Amino acid sequence: MRQSPTSPQSSTNQLLLTAAAFVIVVAGMRAAEPILVPLIVAGFLAMISTSPVFWLRQKGIPAPLAVLGVGLGVLSVGLTFILIIGTSLDDFSAAIPRYQARLTKEIEPIIQWIQGFGFKLNKEMLLKSIDPGASMRLVANMLSGLGGILTNSFLILLTVIFILFEASSFQQKVQAAFGDPKGTLSQIKKITDAVNNYLAIKTLVSLGTGVVVAIWVWALGIDFPVIWGLLAFLLNFIPNLGSIISAVPPMLLGYIQFGIGRALLVGAGYGVVNLLFGNIVEPKFMGRKLGLSTLVVFLSLVFWGWVWGPVGMLLSVPMTMVVKIALESRPSTHWISILLDSEASLTQEARNNTQKTQADSSPSESESTNSVSLRS
Repeated sequence: MRQSPTSPQSSTNQLLLTAAAFVIVVAGMRAAEPILVPLIVAGFLAMISTSPVFWLRQKGIPAPLAVLGVGLGVLSVGLTFILIIGTSLDDFSAAIPRYQARLTKEIEPIIQWIQGFGFKLNKEMLLKSIDPGASMRLVANMLSGLGGILTNSFLILLTVIFILFEASSFQQKVQAAFGDPKGTLSQIKKITDAVNNYLAIKTLVSLGTGVVVAIWVWALGIDFPVIWGLLAFLLNFIPNLGSIISAVPPMLLGYIQFGIGRALLVGAGYGVVNLLFGNIVEPKFMGRKLGLSTLVVFLSLVFWGWVWGPVGMLLSVPMTMVVKIALESRPSTHWISILLDSEASLTQEARNNTQKTQADSSPSESESTNSVSLRS
């Protein structure tokens, strides 16, 4: 007997088939990490670089020279990151055992104070479970993983240049392939513009955050201010959780070096910087804050960190943000983007819709008032 397309058995088979395909794709991504991660990094860099290339072409500069100039700029930034990571990470990694020993020594009086209230604590098991140096090792692993990706800078640069060359003729290719310049091309342009806008603004805001954080921790005398500024720049791409994660290691280091007062000053500086850039500067330039649910951010961190390690954690939220923007641009998938959205963004969208509804209804109200006055 043939099953109808809407039968429960057919729906179950389709669900199982989708789940099996998802598992196969994820396993393939884990296996292809050495080649996929540099290509995805190149894709994000190309998205950010398209606006400067188009701006240079509007100024009359030929396409090869515009692409070459932007490509050299990308290469310079990559080499600067490699130089910063290479010169600071070795000293930081060598100092981690010393910092961990001092942290353990500082925690012992706290354990004794708790034991004074009658609580029986196993000090060795507690220290092993808490592992106060884990956050600093996570920083070292994340930066070393990023440095390993940037060692493929030649492959990344070539990919970025080829993508930028293709970007100029992409519109003609879409028109020739689909024959629907007003439909398919408009959707692609909407997604691309939204992604470019998000990545460009987020990069500039993150850069400002990293510079201010580096100056602040340097002024407080905390070791390795360049590393903490770089970490703040990278983790600012992770909304809600990134600022908290980036503040923990320098606060611990401030506690080790100077005590609890300096650690609180470090935390207060991080709070002011993230409040200024995250809640004032970024929404002003981005219009509506393209936030993600905290649960979605956490799950994306766990998933992409498991697939691609520390680099996957850094790329997790930008990739999820790109998917959200793509889903948001189509009416059939807009409901999925709403499920991924944060509560603040939903509240702002509801306010915008209410204002739009009131604006649309106000002319009709005025027209009815005029008609009443004319009748009278």
